[in-house]
Amino acid sequence: MYKDSIKPEEMEKLPMAGFQGEIQVIDKKGLKYLKALEYLNRQQVIGFDTETRPTFNQSQKSNGVSLLQLSGPDKAFLFRVKLLGMTPRLCRLLANEKIAKVGAATADDVRGLQKYARFKAASFIDLQKIVWEYGIKDKSVKKMACIILGFRISKTQQLSNWEAETLSEAQKKYAATDAWVCREMYLKLLASEKNPLWQESS
Repeated sequence: MYKDSIKPEEMEKLPMAGFQGEIQVIDKKGLKYLKALEYLNRQQVIGFDTETRPTFNQSQKSNGVSLLQLSGPDKAFLFRVKLLGMTPRLCRLLANEKIAKVGAATADDVRGLQKYARFKAASFIDLQKIVWEYGIKDKSVKKMACIILGFRISKTQQLSNWEAETLSEAQKKYAATDAWVCREMYLKLLASEKNPLWQESS
């Protein structure tokens, strides 16, 4: 059984963790791009997330999704969709019904990607919509990770520039971790007994 919620002071006591596998940034088509898709197409479950360059005042216009992160157990790929676009191969992967794509607030992320290219999203799993079945009220990725996996993830890079010419090592680690941790939470939930709240909390 999981806690339904976690307090900041409880979170502070937990260890920090992050993705420890191989991280690759993909900004153009080529062998690296093809090998990334080959790896991802072999997975049954992949972690999914996107990043958008933040805007800090109303006069700044959002530029849309900057980065698409897809993670398996030991490799994470950061697709710079501003440079690469949503290619037909990427669209086919996100439309593949046999591969579960796990994230948080996935509908918003998918809508952002569909502005680049039309595709029919299939087999997306939104953790925020299923955790109530396991007795969990908290919906943020940070809190869900603490409750389900027992560790904290860093959010310090969240508001960094995702359209920088070169992504920093800290940005890469953050982006890969966000996708990977969603996959890990889902697999842990699948192996857990359900203990639903009386009703799904909004």
